[in-house]
Amino acid sequence: MPEPHLLSVNQVTTRERWTLEQAIDGYARLGIAGIGTWSESVRDLGLATAARRIRDAGLAVTGHLVGGLLTDRDPAVRRARIDDNRRVIDEAAELGARCVVTIAGGMPEGERDLAGARARALDGLAELLPIARAAGITLGLEPLHPMICAARSVLPTLELANDWYEALATDGGEGLGIVVDVYAVWWDPNLAREINRAGGRICAFHLSDWLAETTDLRLDRGMMGDGVIDIPAIRRMVEAAGYVGMREVEIFSARDWWRRDPKEVIATIKERYRTVV
Repeated sequence: MPEPHLLSVNQVTTRERWTLEQAIDGYARLGIAGIGTWSESVRDLGLATAARRIRDAGLAVTGHLVGGLLTDRDPAVRRARIDDNRRVIDEAAELGARCVVTIAGGMPEGERDLAGARARALDGLAELLPIARAAGITLGLEPLHPMICAARSVLPTLELANDWYEALATDGGEGLGIVVDVYAVWWDPNLAREINRAGGRICAFHLSDWLAETTDLRLDRGMMGDGVIDIPAIRRMVEAAGYVGMREVEIFSARDWWRRDPKEVIATIKERYRTVV
């Protein structure tokens, strides 16, 4: 059974009912050990205030979102994204985050050159990596499910994430890692091989479930145990690859969990963490 002191909850899981400030207080009060933060909420609260409140609550920041989104062709848009990534990295450093969760970005409007979009994302990551290293921050490459390749991420597999890691990790991998999100990778026939290949690279591990009759590829994630993912099997793979960090529950659920009382959501997370993770 996973250790309770390794349980973290991404603030998105309760975002419709709790502000970041309420989530910090609520998670700590209800026995959660860590939090995943989003830049928009941190900026709304104020970076210094958010960092102080999180420290005072005794919460670890398991990841700060969102970095990346680097596929645009337009030089001005691309430069703005690089500048925003710099800000996200600085925020993560102030928050003491374990990593910046970094997604590649989708296909720009009218774009059909998938290889070109991937090349631009990789070039952007190469530009950001020295900045992250200087700040003492890890950029966590997170592959997302291939069904949202066009809309959100042209990095759809753990295999490609490993390839990108190896292409970028010119200094022993400093400042770079890989995020394993069960929702994004559970389907992959090469999953065991690629998690093993990612040994020593995994900087975050995200939990939710894939509902068999999902109604929205991004905003209808299930609570652990309500779907089809063999979460314990993936957890064992990740642990066998050397990951000893926290397990972060990240549930986007517009039609279900976002509508519930956050105290019920947290209670359910804790129960499912004990029984199905």
